[in-house]
Amino acid sequence: MTNKLPIRICAVGLSFLMASCAVFQKNKKSQSATAQKEQSKDGLKPYAKVITKDAKSDEGLFTVHKVKNKYYYEIPDSLFNREMLTVTRIAKTASGIGFGGGKQNTQVHRWEKKGDQVLLRVVSHDIYAADSLPIHEAVTNSNFEPILSSFEIETVGKDSINKSYVIDVTDLYKKDVQALGLGDRYRKQYKVSRLDDSRSLIDTIRSYPQNIEIRHIKTYNAGDPPSNATTGSISLEFSNSMILLPKVPMERRYFDERVGWFTTSQTDYGLEAQKSKTVEYLDRWRLEVKDEDMEKFKNGELVEPKKQIVYYIDRATPDKWVPYIKQGIEDWQVAFEAAGFKNAIIAKDAPTPEEDPDWSPEDVRYSVVRYLASPIPNANGPHVSDPRSGEILESDINWYHNVMTLLRNWYFVQTAAINEEARGVEFKDEIMGRLIRFVSSHEVGHTLGLPHNMGSSPAYAVEDLRDPEFTAKHSTAPSIMDYARFNYVAQPGDGDVALMPNIGTYDKYAIMWGYKPIPEKEGKEEKPVLDEWILEHAGDPLYRFGSQQSGGVIDPSSQTEDLGDDAMLASEYGIKNLKRIVPNLIEWTAEDGKDYEDLDDLYGQVLAQLNRYMGHVTANIGGVYENTKTYDQEGAVYTHVAKEKQERAMEFLQEQLFETPNWLIDQNIFNKIEFDGNIERIRGMQSSTLSNVLDFGRMQRLLENEEINGKEAYTLLEMMEDLRKGIWSELNSGQKTDRYRRNLQRAYIDRMAYLMTESQDAIPSAYRRWVSRTNVNVAQSDIRPIVRGELQTLQRQIRNSMYRSGDTLTRYHLQDASERIDQILNPND
Repeated sequence: MTNKLPIRICAVGLSFLMASCAVFQKNKKSQSATAQKEQSKDGLKPYAKVITKDAKSDEGLFTVHKVKNKYYYEIPDSLFNREMLTVTRIAKTASGIGFGGGKQNTQVHRWEKKGDQVLLRVVSHDIYAADSLPIHEAVTNSNFEPILSSFEIETVGKDSINKSYVIDVTDLYKKDVQALGLGDRYRKQYKVSRLDDSRSLIDTIRSYPQNIEIRHIKTYNAGDPPSNATTGSISLEFSNSMILLPKVPMERRYFDERVGWFTTSQTDYGLEAQKSKTVEYLDRWRLEVKDEDMEKFKNGELVEPKKQIVYYIDRATPDKWVPYIKQGIEDWQVAFEAAGFKNAIIAKDAPTPEEDPDWSPEDVRYSVVRYLASPIPNANGPHVSDPRSGEILESDINWYHNVMTLLRNWYFVQTAAINEEARGVEFKDEIMGRLIRFVSSHEVGHTLGLPHNMGSSPAYAVEDLRDPEFTAKHSTAPSIMDYARFNYVAQPGDGDVALMPNIGTYDKYAIMWGYKPIPEKEGKEEKPVLDEWILEHAGDPLYRFGSQQSGGVIDPSSQTEDLGDDAMLASEYGIKNLKRIVPNLIEWTAEDGKDYEDLDDLYGQVLAQLNRYMGHVTANIGGVYENTKTYDQEGAVYTHVAKEKQERAMEFLQEQLFETPNWLIDQNIFNKIEFDGNIERIRGMQSSTLSNVLDFGRMQRLLENEEINGKEAYTLLEMMEDLRKGIWSELNSGQKTDRYRRNLQRAYIDRMAYLMTESQDAIPSAYRRWVSRTNVNVAQSDIRPIVRGELQTLQRQIRNSMYRSGDTLTRYHLQDASERIDQILNPND
């Protein structure tokens, strides 16, 4: 009744009320007309005309509206000029383009209102100077923020107090905006010409309190697609995560290369240096002591941080693996205790839809171990960090289902000789669970900021890895961040030795160094304390960091998949175990009614493991150790591997591979898995290792070692003589040369021809910063004269022994070898 009263009173005919009612109606119409006139003048539509009653709206950082096939952002006035980090990834990939989740681009964006437009600017933090310094203006002028896209304001929000502005962002994600789609490297590689709009669409845009998640499908016309070539195109699903950065950046902790860490870098023009200088700071979570606990912390008591690092386990994870993944996460608590925190990192079950219907793994407030039903045999731990400070904002560990196959293969081939639990193709749940826990711990380490520490495992003597008491206390490596998988050194009869690494001495030290608060100090002021922590353990191999090498191994003490301080001894033990496994492969993979796929797979794993051992040993030839130091530390950073060790490496290769490895040749296996392939398989392994030995960079390091260390060096000439004498040993004895050895000897001649005619491959510019190798101008070095001399010597030896052998094939082989060498030495004859 109350709502109808004004209308009823108007109808009564009371003059003063009628007049009042008429004025009210007139004013209302006048206001509406004025508003429409103003909207027309500003070019803005009424809110209801843009965001219609059919709109599907999602409130969050921005309110996202979907109206038919259009998407709108309603941006609060308070969020203009706030910096947001946009991470672009390939969410679902075409066959042949790596794994899903591959990062394409990371940019800082700023939404800016300018007149009747909204600009999306790209913000760079690559160069910097404090705004209090005179040079700040020059840096600003040299770093003008480009406009990624501009938008007309369609309408304004309904709330007149908390203003907001609505823009149409459909084309931003549907059209070809390279920063939000396929990277330049893939475009060039697959000869992408343009985006096909008709086969591109926005899948979803979802808004959360601190981030917006966009999924869009792009189809590119491509001249050389990696798969489905008949389509002439590539279809990919991209994800763009737009994350609001904190108003106040976290205080930085500056990087020191003596402790391994993922970092963010910036060129700081405000430093008192006579050149532009790049500074690096750690990517790490914001772990802070509560104000009320600071005195306890200073007194050495463990305290809980203001905000814990919390990982949620994906709802899709099979129930039986959840406890093991959680254990892998919380294994790191002991490392954070070294930094002064208790319960710093915890694992939780993701809430059910009934418990929290709004919970999503894409919400940046939650870090999640994502369980992916994928045949990819891998797991990875990427993180998202604030480029201004290095603060890790969120991390999702991608756990692919088929990582269990990878674990099965490693555990079998490296431990089955001494470990009954590994003898089979299906492990008990508790065994697979323990392996999953190991991988979970390793991946979590990455998300905490730690890269691989490939220099960790050589801290232990090889013989100690056979000692149950030692391994029970120290496991198999001082760092779980090494690729020190499982204990292939231990032999039958050694007892209950540890088979895999745990969170170790180095891990605790690195977490302490990166996370322990230093009260009353911040930024640059922390450096003396951080240096002191490093120097306390200088020279102790337990605390050493060795970076992962790419493009070839120069430092043999920083390799993947190795164990112990002596590659020759460790690999010798490893091969003894492989020799125990091969005769049992059929029995250990047998199952009634099943084909021989697993037998084939695990025999291949034996070959792969043997090949790893050859790589570990080869790296010692021409190897150079790297032990990073600063000016206040004595001793060299780079030292060459001792001559005796390099000679032992050459002897190992000759005995274990270049002499035909007959133990690998098992016809009872071959007649079940293949109709041919054994001869070519062994030739390929021998040839690959030979090419690795006769690498331009390795040969140049041998020349440099001789120049620096003289008689103490293993010289290139000595190495070449030892190699020739071993591979061609039949020339002195007149023995028959078997087929495997004949193939190896031809591979030797082919490689020598390569050394005489080819130059060192150029490194593509896109990879140059990550590849470390020895560069050499081959034509102007001593390499070719030594190769020529070796070929001439070999040819004389062949001719002298050609008719000693009574074996026809050996004689034909030597005649052919002599002709091949003659063609190399005299190509124009």
